Amino acid sequence: MQAIEISQPGGPDVLRRAVRPLPRAGRGEALVRVLAAGVNRPDVLQRRGAYAPPPGASDVPGLEVAGVIDGGDLEESGFSVGDAVCGLVTGGGYAEHCVVPVPQLLPVPAGLSFAEAAGLPETFFTVWSNVYDRAHLAPGELLLVQGGSSGIGVTAIQLARALGNEVLATAGSDEKCRACVELGATRAINYRSEDFAQVAKEFTGGRGVDVILDMVAGDYVPREIQCLADDGRLVIIALLGGARAEVDLNAVLRRRLVITGSTLRPRPVEFKGAIARKLRAVVWPLIETGRIRPVLFRTFPLGEAAAAHALMESGQHVGKIVLEVDPTAQERPARRTALAAG
Repeated sequence: MQAIEISQPGGPDVLRRAVRPLPRAGRGEALVRVLAAGVNRPDVLQRRGAYAPPPGASDVPGLEVAGVIDGGDLEESGFSVGDAVCGLVTGGGYAEHCVVPVPQLLPVPAGLSFAEAAGLPETFFTVWSNVYDRAHLAPGELLLVQGGSSGIGVTAIQLARALGNEVLATAGSDEKCRACVELGATRAINYRSEDFAQVAKEFTGGRGVDVILDMVAGDYVPREIQCLADDGRLVIIALLGGARAEVDLNAVLRRRLVITGSTLRPRPVEFKGAIARKLRAVVWPLIETGRIRPVLFRTFPLGEAAAAHALMESGQHVGKIVLEVDPTAQERPARRTALAAG
């Protein structure tokens, strides 16, 4: 099969076409003919040599795919050969075929193309795991999303609004701030011209926000502590601003704050499967009824993965960047598994 591999750590130009053996699905796995694959920040870090795949994972980049099941161990899974699916993987997405653990598969939501579906798993698994399972965002609470125009950001804004929460979001331009508001943020903060902590305190009349989803860390953390409400929760999922911060632990103790974080990629299949079941029950109906919509910024052919990475690193996008392995398949109606009907 055709695949994209990392020839050596470096810039986008180290991504190159390669011919790889067709992967074999093992017990509890499905072989998916990939029609589209999402591009994510961890792929960029892996390409740079800063984020190695977990033991046993493919060295081919790509953490989410959409396509058609070609085979595998499907007994009692609810899926069949020929079903249109999307799924979360630990690697191997930038290829014509990929092995996906069956518990991490979800049906392509009705009405979505494969390219749109390929941009769902990584962000929705991540947001659900961190905002709801770790930070326990409750009805009526206020969420602050750092990087609201990113793939994670547009997912968090829409999901929180659909489930009844107000959202503040930060972004790096007025144009991106407008996009965040259009997606459901009550207030978007241009972090280049405004102090997000000050805005958050003013917006809440001095109370502060209940949950912060942070992809920056570094010197953002002290300011985030300032704008958390009592019993507030800060959940860190990336370190774009650095891995070190000076923290006022007195404020943490006095105001009963929680600072937590996680990485999803190395977690076991059982953990990710539990998230998939929650997404299927709660979120997929919201997508199929249009209350949450994929935000697809641009697609590239698989062979132009380097250009997709360059766009990701430029920060010019709002939403998801996706590689199309077979662009002609995007317009063909896909067979849906019975799970798609709920």
